[in-house]
Amino acid sequence: MAGQIPQRFIDDLLARVDVVELVGERVTLKKTGRNHSGLCPFHQEKSPSFTVSGDKQFYHCFGCGANGNALRFLMEYDRMRFPEAVEHLASRLGLEVPREGADDPRAQARERQRKEAVNLLELAGSFFRERLKMPESGQARSYLEERGLSVEVQQLFGVGYAPDSWDGLKRHLAERGIADATQVEYGLLVQHEDSGRTYDRFRDRVVFPIRDLRGRTLGFGGRVMGDAKPKYLNSPETPVFHKGRELYGLYEARQALGRLDRLLIVEGYMDVLALAQFGIRNVVATLGTATTEDHLQRLFRLVPDVVFCFDGDRAGRQAAVKAMDTVLPLMIDGRQARFLFLPEGEDPDTLVRSEGATAFEERIECASPLSEFLFEQAAQGRDLGHLEERERYTTQVLGAIDRLPEGVLKSILLTELSRRTGINVSRFQLLLEKGAEKIAAATGSVNYATSQHKGQSGAAESVSRSGRLVLDQMGRTLQLLVHEPGLVERLPESDDWCDQDDPDAGLCREVVKLLKAGRYRSPQVLLAHFLGTPEGERLAALASQAPLVPAVLRGTELDNWVAYFQRHQRKRSPREEYDSLLERARSGESLSKDERQRLMLLLTELKK
Repeated sequence: MAGQIPQRFIDDLLARVDVVELVGERVTLKKTGRNHSGLCPFHQEKSPSFTVSGDKQFYHCFGCGANGNALRFLMEYDRMRFPEAVEHLASRLGLEVPREGADDPRAQARERQRKEAVNLLELAGSFFRERLKMPESGQARSYLEERGLSVEVQQLFGVGYAPDSWDGLKRHLAERGIADATQVEYGLLVQHEDSGRTYDRFRDRVVFPIRDLRGRTLGFGGRVMGDAKPKYLNSPETPVFHKGRELYGLYEARQALGRLDRLLIVEGYMDVLALAQFGIRNVVATLGTATTEDHLQRLFRLVPDVVFCFDGDRAGRQAAVKAMDTVLPLMIDGRQARFLFLPEGEDPDTLVRSEGATAFEERIECASPLSEFLFEQAAQGRDLGHLEERERYTTQVLGAIDRLPEGVLKSILLTELSRRTGINVSRFQLLLEKGAEKIAAATGSVNYATSQHKGQSGAAESVSRSGRLVLDQMGRTLQLLVHEPGLVERLPESDDWCDQDDPDAGLCREVVKLLKAGRYRSPQVLLAHFLGTPEGERLAALASQAPLVPAVLRGTELDNWVAYFQRHQRKRSPREEYDSLLERARSGESLSKDERQRLMLLLTELKK
């Protein structure tokens, strides 16, 4: 900026700005005596230690020590440089920031260029708005009316019309002394490469001004009303406009709501306007690009909760994956990112008109958290019954978690990944510390029993899309014994750990009895014993595919399953337990010493 800002102006500015109002637009404050208090925006805390004094026009946090005046708050919270913070406060009061000592020719040139750009783009915006009122724009007004946009919403967002002329804007600006070269530089004119002729960039389009946080016009977006291409046309990159940084509707959202708690990111201008028409004002749109890190950094300075809104089709899912990749490194504690997928064939504009604002806001409330989308996306199209697929799934999720900054969210996701895969959290932490890209070895040591849940189907014949048997807990245990008969030595003396309600329980007990008798020490001999029976077919199916864990870990896997069954065994009444033991004894089955003692004890109890 050209020249220094006079100190007397800064002092006067701070005297006129209310720091409580400024901070209250970004932090929830509660009146406590003469001051206001709330949770500190500069560090994570559960009990308020952040105080704002209206008398002293000063804020202070007793937890982290952050303190300062309104200017310092803008610089720390909104990441503004000092001149920007002064400009921002001045704009709230409608003041022009004076300069002094502007002797540097380069600084003077930059200042002139900035003011020239602001004046030029504001003149262009005014031209477009005026043309929307003219008879020649009847089609544009009809189009906006058909889209259900009221005049109030059009005025609120400064919607205009670019006439169907090659030089309408060009002549308008030229009459005010603005050279063609300047208009080209700021994206209003296009210069033909061969002839050098210039003509209006926006022609016969509804035009939407793109504003910065202070409401200054930086560029424009134009939409055709028919089938011409491209449907949307944005200003090119200019000295003041950068698509990867700016968001359409952000200024209007802040003006409407003041204090924002959440922002919804949609894809187009009309989506923003349609939702605004229905009273949903916390909406912004990217400008024909994917959401960038600069976009998200800007949004997270304003709100803790960002919701991405996508179509439910394949393209929408792919865009969501890109957005997730972008947002992961920014997810410090206290921030939340969520994903809203609309029904296929719908966009925010059509959906809010068909179901209303309340239903649409309910969809936003129910948007999928980042963690849920992360696990769902990694599992999509994978058969997690296959060891290799589980390895790829775990690798993908772990890679995403590795991109998160250190904090509570990262720890929670590692714990959740451990729960879903059975791999100990410490193994994941070790892999992350070493920067490992593959975790196949760790996946092979999955303690799968700990990741299963009671209540899965016991249907032994269920098959995955890949043709692999989908086994429940007892099925996996029986499979281990078929492949490794010697593991029977690790089992308890009694077989009461078997899940009595599982279809495989009876066969498992019979296999265990045969193996403990000292025979059938190879899978082939064991299968031959049941040849020609339904049980034989079941065991043959289990023998046809390898267990999910390597041979060296199958003993540990069996121990885990038995411990799992013992923990989750359904509590039976003494009568049920007695009848079960008695039935086994009457069928000729040899009960263990403990089982016989238990049978006698139950008999005594039941007689009493």
